[in-house]
Amino acid sequence: MPNKNNKIIFALLIWLSAGVANAADSIAGQTRSEVCQGCHGVQGNNRNQGVPNLGGQSAIYLEAQLNNYKGGVRENPVMKSMTATLGDPDIQDISAYFASQPASTAGGDAKLAEKGKAKATMCMGCHGGNFLGLGGRPRLAGQHPEYLDKQLHDFKTGARSGPAMNAVAKTLSDEDIREIAAYLGSLGQ
Repeated sequence: MPNKNNKIIFALLIWLSAGVANAADSIAGQTRSEVCQGCHGVQGNNRNQGVPNLGGQSAIYLEAQLNNYKGGVRENPVMKSMTATLGDPDIQDISAYFASQPASTAGGDAKLAEKGKAKATMCMGCHGGNFLGLGGRPRLAGQHPEYLDKQLHDFKTGARSGPAMNAVAKTLSDEDIREIAAYLGSLGQ
């Protein structure tokens, strides 16, 4: 008769293997993300200023956004069609792949970035002290300034919904937005 310790070890191994079987697979995500790479780049970092960098973004955030596009919460005809056929495992795998990739530094106007440094501190509470993302909130460091500018304007006008972001963005002038976006884009890893 097996002793109690062996039963515990066996049960633990079963539990751990079940978790591994359900874990996202970044290798499968790389293959599944090939269609994404046309716009977002092979490692999720691209040169198109209007398209977000995905490399180094948290998997939790990426999953949420893919589900938002798929469900119509975020409106974008291209992303809606790209996500239409994705199942939960696909979304998890693609998110795991891009999250495992290195983040980019997009750059930005140095003079604007310097002006935006102090203004960007208001973003730290939700996006982390180094703007690397916090929980399900996105990484802002190294994102394209033009993309950030558009997102902040969309939050300001209500074209993009997020109660906290809508409230914050409404307090920003167009100049504030340009400067904050330039600063965040200039940050490295």
